[in-house]
Amino acid sequence: MTGQSLWDLSEANVEDGEIRINVGGFKRRLRSHTLLRFPETRLGRLLLCHSREAILELCDDYDDVQREFYFDRNPELFPYVLHFYHTGKLHVMAELCVFSFSQEIEYWGINEFFIDSCCSYSYHGRKVEPEQEKWDEQSDQESTTSSFDEILAFYNDASKFDGQPLGNFRRQLWLALDNPGYSVLSRVFSVLSILVVLGSIITMCLNSLPDFQIPDSQGNPGEDPRFEIVEHFGIAWFTFELVARFAVAPDFLKFFKNALNLIDLMSIVPFYITLVVNLVVESTPTLANLGRVAQVLRLMRIFRILKLARHSTGLRSLGATLKYSYKEVGLLLLYLSVGISIFSVVAYTIEKEENEGLATIPACWWWATVSMTTVGYGDVVPGTTAGKLTASACILAGILVVVLPITLIFNKFSHFYRRQKQLESAMRSCDFGDGMKEVPSINLRDYYAHKVKSLMASLTNMSRSSPSELSLNDSLH
Repeated sequence: MTGQSLWDLSEANVEDGEIRINVGGFKRRLRSHTLLRFPETRLGRLLLCHSREAILELCDDYDDVQREFYFDRNPELFPYVLHFYHTGKLHVMAELCVFSFSQEIEYWGINEFFIDSCCSYSYHGRKVEPEQEKWDEQSDQESTTSSFDEILAFYNDASKFDGQPLGNFRRQLWLALDNPGYSVLSRVFSVLSILVVLGSIITMCLNSLPDFQIPDSQGNPGEDPRFEIVEHFGIAWFTFELVARFAVAPDFLKFFKNALNLIDLMSIVPFYITLVVNLVVESTPTLANLGRVAQVLRLMRIFRILKLARHSTGLRSLGATLKYSYKEVGLLLLYLSVGISIFSVVAYTIEKEENEGLATIPACWWWATVSMTTVGYGDVVPGTTAGKLTASACILAGILVVVLPITLIFNKFSHFYRRQKQLESAMRSCDFGDGMKEVPSINLRDYYAHKVKSLMASLTNMSRSSPSELSLNDSLH
């Protein structure tokens, strides 16, 4: 059949006022003027085709004798499409899968905007809820997978002691030193380490008080000898702790790749550097300026508080959250930077002649930072009415800016905290009595299911990457 004769046939169908539609065995006669009310839909475009090739681009088959258009689609959903052509509105029943319905109306070229108001809220709500459930399920699955991988690494490290001299003894010491809560010995060691850390921090703070400072021979304030004893005992303990962990480590090369071990190292390095600097200054008076370096290094003792992360699940979870939430933290800083820049310039313009505290833009940056973060020191405040209105807007904007990314960061913290608790629980369930007897208790089914779901999700995302191309392929086949 030539293209011209087929076009004549299409015109005859329009003049007759009806066309025949077969959707998966569901047959109907539709009036042409009804379909032409929506010329952008698939059936509306079908009436405007000039050739057989154009028709077959929109339907799966065409019967010249019966003048029937065939579509290989779900016949149970087509009545909703028919209802749309007659009323101009889409309705969605509660028992329908919203995603199947969405794909079906996309195929027929019908926009979701045509869903009637009585069904629109429920329809879009049902599409959003699974995304939240998917997020929770994905978080749980990622928690299971990550914990499983970490436990396997833990089990692999523990197995390295087998066959070594005093292997079982070294393994028990390694578990006691590196895994707080694993046994009674590890709990006792953990409590002692926490007390030494807290004692070191407290003495450092008390040493800054004038009442505890003893002048030296030159009249300069010096440390109380009692605090020096506590400091030296703390350094000795921290050094012993680090050396002991290194001595029983299953892998010496990987030892300092652990962030907690680096923290232990940095907590004692300033003391030994200070000791060397003081010896050099005493032997070479011309290098007296090096004493200032020693003073700066002494201030680094405050970082010993980070040693508590080894004994605190919350601190380790916080560190993981900050590590994997750099995008959200960057977004928060970007919002704050934009707000601070805007409100500082506005405050400077309004207050520069009335308020000496806001006479420069850098000074206004400080005021805007304090206001947007809702700290409000009160050291600098606007005095004019316009300035107070600007301050009010700055505070309200700061509340909104800070709150927006917080939910995302909190969700990640909850995820990492839950994962860390599962990891610790699984590690404590491992039995290393006289050797490697028992593999850690892990749900392999959940792990395998997560891997399969991840693969299927990747394939689904690839198939959804080009909806228009997918619809074209469906229509051609």
